[in-house]
This record gives sequence, structure tokens and C-alpha cells, in this order.
Amino acid sequence: MANRLYAEFLGTAWLVLGGCGSAVLAAAFPQLGIGFVGVALAFGLTVLTMVYAVGGVSGGHFNPAVTVGLAAGGRFPWSEVIQYVIAQVLGGIAGAAILYVVATGKAGADIGSFATNGYGDHSPGKYGMTSALVIEIVLSFGFVTVILGATDKKAHPAAAGLAIGLALTLIHLISIPVTNTSVNPARSTAPALFVGGAALSQLWLFWVAPIVGGLIAGFAYGLLGRRD
Repeated sequence: MANRLYAEFLGTAWLVLGGCGSAVLAAAFPQLGIGFVGVALAFGLTVLTMVYAVGGVSGGHFNPAVTVGLAAGGRFPWSEVIQYVIAQVLGGIAGAAILYVVATGKAGADIGSFATNGYGDHSPGKYGMTSALVIEIVLSFGFVTVILGATDKKAHPAAAGLAIGLALTLIHLISIPVTNTSVNPARSTAPALFVGGAALSQLWLFWVAPIVGGLIAGFAYGLLGRRD
């Protein structure tokens, strides 16, 4: 279990450092910024690389919504969910802490929103709470469904990481303007702790919506007739 928890810690730290780091450090860099597409690719690549690196150790969840969804789908024991979630949140905080040190390492540094998630005035496109709830639930549902399908015993195991990474890239391409994309409570919690204020007061949505979406995906996956 210690090895598995370390793998989840490491993978989630990598996701936050790589994904949020691309948004904070590189997205709007003068003339050479990577923009929304680059940030979406960065999040997908973090998951893709860590699934192949440590997925064989822990299953490569890196996301409380994924852990809960897999448990609902009968792929993961409910008795181990809390331990995984704690490791993921701590890993996310470690990744955000590294990013904070880097981002504040120049004169006059201002971390701004620090890649936090939000709705209303704190949504990149000023989308309201209903839009944020709907898109986070639906995209979390889709993400966990892809994971369940890609890791099904009938699927080719070598393709799982690629399918999951590309799914997360697609999700970000859709929803960065709406919520700055969460679908992952650990990813949302980590930068919010460094920003405080509205990022923390709105954090509840980025726990509730992804977990609801993950639960629905886990329970509904059996309707495809592919439950193990």
C-alpha cells in the first residue's frame, strides 16, 4: 500500500505541476505563449506519462473522482478510497508548492489566479454556477467512462494511457473557458490553498461535481455490458 500511495502522490504532483504550471508560466508568455491548446495538451501529457510510469503500481488514478468512479464500477475497493484521496490531495499540494516557488522567483512576481477553478466572476468566460456544475459533471462522467473502457479486460492494455491522456486533453479544450477545467478535486484544491478567497469559497463545486460525474459513470458502465 505504501508503494501505491506514493505512486498516487507522485502522479498527482506531476499533474498539478505540469498542467497548472503550463497555465501559470507558459500560457500567456509574451509572443511565445502556448495558449489554451498548449495547456490542454500539458494536462493530457501529464496523465499520459504518469499512467505509463506508475500506472502498474497504483492503477494511475491521480484524481479522487476517478478513484470513486472506479470503486462504483467495481474496479477498486471502497475500503481504500480514503487513503488514495488523501495521497492525491497531498501530491497536488506538493506540486502546487513547487510551482509557487518557481512562479514567485522573479522581481515583481504576481501569481494571479494561479490556475484556480471558478464560476461567475472567477470563470475565464464569466459562466455561472449552473454552467460550471453541468460541464464538470458531464465531463467527469465522460472521463471516468473512458478510463473504465480503456482499462477494461477486453481493451488493449498498451493503449490505455494514450486514450486517457487524449480524453483529458479534449476535456480541457472544451471547458477551460467555463471553469478553467477541474474534473479533479485534488487539482482544484492544491492551487486554491495558495490563492484563498473566492478560490476556496467556490471549491465545493469542484469536489461535488467531479465526484458526482465519476459515480454516475461507475454505476452506469455496467449498462454497456462490459462490467468485469
